[in-house]
Amino acid sequence: MTPHDSDVSTISPELPAMFDGMKLAAVATVLYIIVRCLNLKSPTAPPDLTYQDTPLNRFLLKSCPQLTKEYIPPLLWGKSGHLQTALYGKLGRVNSPHPSGVRKYLPMQDGATATFDLFEPQGDHRTGDDITMVICPGIGNHSEKHYIRTFVDYAQKDGYRCAVLNHLGALPNIELTSPRMFTYGCTWEFAAMVGYIKRTYPQTQLMVVGFSLGGNIVCKFLGENSMNQERVLCCVSVCQGYSALRAQETFLQWDQFRRFYNFLMADNMKKIILSHRHSLFGGNPVKTIDLDLGPLYTATSLMQIDDNIMRKFHGHSSLKEYYEKESCVHYIHNVNVPLLLVNSADDPLVHESLLTIPRTLAAKKPNVIFSLTLHGGHLGFFEGAVLFPQPLTWMDKVIVGYANAMCQWEKQKPPCQSGHLSEK
Repeated sequence: MTPHDSDVSTISPELPAMFDGMKLAAVATVLYIIVRCLNLKSPTAPPDLTYQDTPLNRFLLKSCPQLTKEYIPPLLWGKSGHLQTALYGKLGRVNSPHPSGVRKYLPMQDGATATFDLFEPQGDHRTGDDITMVICPGIGNHSEKHYIRTFVDYAQKDGYRCAVLNHLGALPNIELTSPRMFTYGCTWEFAAMVGYIKRTYPQTQLMVVGFSLGGNIVCKFLGENSMNQERVLCCVSVCQGYSALRAQETFLQWDQFRRFYNFLMADNMKKIILSHRHSLFGGNPVKTIDLDLGPLYTATSLMQIDDNIMRKFHGHSSLKEYYEKESCVHYIHNVNVPLLLVNSADDPLVHESLLTIPRTLAAKKPNVIFSLTLHGGHLGFFEGAVLFPQPLTWMDKVIVGYANAMCQWEKQKPPCQSGHLSEK
């Protein structure tokens, strides 16, 4: 045996043990990361509710059990707000239905053409009343999005007529007829849709529903003018941020990867804007916006796009003015119909500091309930046993459940009481 062979035989028994230890450490590290990233140790719980103790709120919470029972997301991934948000963004919903509707076109005073899709109920409502849900989707969304189709189909089957706004410029096959598209808080198109519904169905009562950016628009619409609350039974807002001015700083932070989401959303907005470049910036008989598109191509955040493009559609002199004028935080205190505000604590797009707005509002106003879930992400709220989510989400069930409870209250409310409450 050579000295070299002797050295190898001496050290070789130690090498497998060392490699086994490294493998074990690597596996433990990966498992630790998985558990942390998926939040597998996070508990499940009922939503955290903020509300005043009134007969209406007690009735609503008793009649809509989803608001008081434990929300249980899919075991393996449902406790991650990022995965909930990513699945919503990529898939929308599982086995999404295809409700049949009719597209309506409404000419606006400035030459724009608002569109919405109208879906008739698939049966009588349980109260026998004519009730229409007027729905405002999230940023750049429309009636053809899977999460909207799933919710509309579910609401139709419960006897609700549904009118879904298509944000101006969001539908790829609908050309703009004026140099303007949807913005963060413009309520003109939503108001036109609501006006059409009120004129066409004079006996119908309205339930207002907004998702994300749509939640900001519907709350601002109701708070802008008390007349907008006429014939409105209630309003539900899900996953909105309430104040764009307060949100802009948090949206530039890397905490919860908000800066990355900001980049993705900005990229999507660029695609929508550029798909309408001819109508918005040149070649249109109507006066177009005269600006340099260079900053749009290089923009990496929604704030840059808002400052260079979006604020100019309505003539705002600065980004601060645009965000102040278009955020519902300045109007929502004027809403006196029953108002359900829903957010998720693990929503990567909405910073926790913004949630003081709905929590404070619900503590002050008797018509407001604020529901904060531990999990759900941004417009996710998937339910399921272990891996595969169910077609219907907790969010779908809560909105329809709250609407049903509100209809039942109107049918059997105590004398001299109604859904419209004034602030104490």
